[in-house]
Amino acid sequence: MPLPPLKVLCVHGVGDHHSNTTWQSDWTKTISNAVSRFDRSRVVLCDFLMYDAIFQKPQYQINPLVIAGAVWKLSVSGIVHGVADVFRRHRGIGDLPARVRWTAGMVVQWADKPGLRKETRAALSAKISEFSPDLICAHSLGSLVTYDTLVRDNGPQLAQNLALRLVTFGSQIGNPFVRNTFGGRIVPLATSFWYHLFNRNDDAFAAEVRLPPQQFVQIDTEFDLPGIGDHDAVAYLSHDRAADRMWREIASASGADATGGARAAGRGATVSAPIERAFQARRSRADRPKRRALLVGINEYPNAADRLEGCVNDVFTVSALLQEIGFAPEEIRVVLDDRATKQGIMERLEWLLSSVADDPNDQRFFFYSGHGAQIPVYGQGDRTDHLDECLVPHDFDWTSESAFTDDEFFELYSQLPYRARFVAMFDCCHSGGMTRDGGAKVRGLAPPDDIRHRSLFWDAAEGMWRERALPDANEDLSADRARVAYVGRSGASHRLGRAIPLRRLRNREYDREHKQARQAARAAGVPRAGENNGPYMPVILQACEEGELAYEYRHGVTAHGAFTFLLDRILREHRAKGLTFEQLTTQVTARLGKLGYEQTPCVVGPRKLLRQGVPFMSRRR
Repeated sequence: MPLPPLKVLCVHGVGDHHSNTTWQSDWTKTISNAVSRFDRSRVVLCDFLMYDAIFQKPQYQINPLVIAGAVWKLSVSGIVHGVADVFRRHRGIGDLPARVRWTAGMVVQWADKPGLRKETRAALSAKISEFSPDLICAHSLGSLVTYDTLVRDNGPQLAQNLALRLVTFGSQIGNPFVRNTFGGRIVPLATSFWYHLFNRNDDAFAAEVRLPPQQFVQIDTEFDLPGIGDHDAVAYLSHDRAADRMWREIASASGADATGGARAAGRGATVSAPIERAFQARRSRADRPKRRALLVGINEYPNAADRLEGCVNDVFTVSALLQEIGFAPEEIRVVLDDRATKQGIMERLEWLLSSVADDPNDQRFFFYSGHGAQIPVYGQGDRTDHLDECLVPHDFDWTSESAFTDDEFFELYSQLPYRARFVAMFDCCHSGGMTRDGGAKVRGLAPPDDIRHRSLFWDAAEGMWRERALPDANEDLSADRARVAYVGRSGASHRLGRAIPLRRLRNREYDREHKQARQAARAAGVPRAGENNGPYMPVILQACEEGELAYEYRHGVTAHGAFTFLLDRILREHRAKGLTFEQLTTQVTARLGKLGYEQTPCVVGPRKLLRQGVPFMSRRR
């Protein structure tokens, strides 16, 4: 018996889609051809959401000033940072294709205007109710409109009732600025399946999406077309990998069996339902929640004046402690000295934070011992508007490309399952400093004078150079003691483990975004799909507070980080009864003070977790 017609709702991206509608026939032909490769008898019926008219309203129109600001807002992400590398293949805003600049303006205008978002949601909801599609194909800005619709109001119910499948492509939904609009986190949808097509060459701010593999898959559809920004909808939809891993399944699926159709075994791969059920059963038996640890130590920096002595010893100390409390040797990876490059650290972090289960027994631990620094970074208008707090890899050269900042870090941790446990420990400075000859060594680098100049201004009245006052990343987070823990006195708004770019909404807006998403999901009976409590926040243990220095300690003739050495001692002393993170930090601070070290360890993270026991203190049974 032939399958019923496949009803496809197409949601366009940025551009003029009203005066020239040839795109509709192009999309229809491309989708029909893709489906017919696997089922020649399957009829495809396409309908189209046209929403350009909403943007033409006076209150929503964009101008060149909005576009310039929008390019910067979307550019400062986990892939690019500041003016030095903000345009991967272009020299500046004027060198960007007009379509790319217009895309930035429309995306940011949509994200910044609640009224505009509400009108586009209403238009799409009405179209879904009218057409009852089996599949939604959403390009670029259209993917944002679609996601926003499916997580709010009656969106989850619509998706579930229709057993909707979703295809997003050329999408900015994973961009940190856009994610901030959604409360800092992208959540699984109530759709029967979500395919996300990603092209890393897409200049229109396309981004990856990191979600659990159940009912979601990202498919790498890389292409490089000259002159059009690699954002072409037809190129995405007609890609061979889209055919092999998406259209084959869609062509064989009907509304009746969509929810029992293919499931993803991992990013970039799909399998049939029986194979997936067997895979999940094997994983539940043999792949119990794991512990993984990544330990990084750098003594031998290229510049002899920057070299340290105790960092490699710290790594072996921590590895021994972890193995004594239950980590298997194969669950710990170590990278030292010249192997601890920016790329080397990032690749191993991918291993550390991949395949994390939504289970408190699934534990990840990251340890870094080496130098830390802060880099003044240019923002919109070529002004230094923030500092990037960073770890200093072996190949560090005072550029954002060579630094390990929170921008890359939160791309890996911010979408982790909430119940998983991730702890990061940094034994380094974050304020800079100098090595003290003949005494304790400081684990921080002072910037060279050309880098330092970015964050200074000349006070003519005093006849002195002074630090610039940098703008707050979030006024609510900057208030009271939260300023010290999250944003920092220095204006280092990109601080390790804080994911501040995903927390730029004011507290009231932030809470409202999460509440509305949860209510809509619960109303549809899919609370897990709509769970959004903001970006995942790890527990961060740091050797010192901002503005302080982290020192080395010599144990006889063997050098260690003072913070790491004492933390190891205290954890061993309390293994029988255990400690909370707050108690651990208090005790390490007291010991350092007693020994005359002018450094105050700090711990940040979800308050509930800080008052719980350190998860690595008990052996795995």
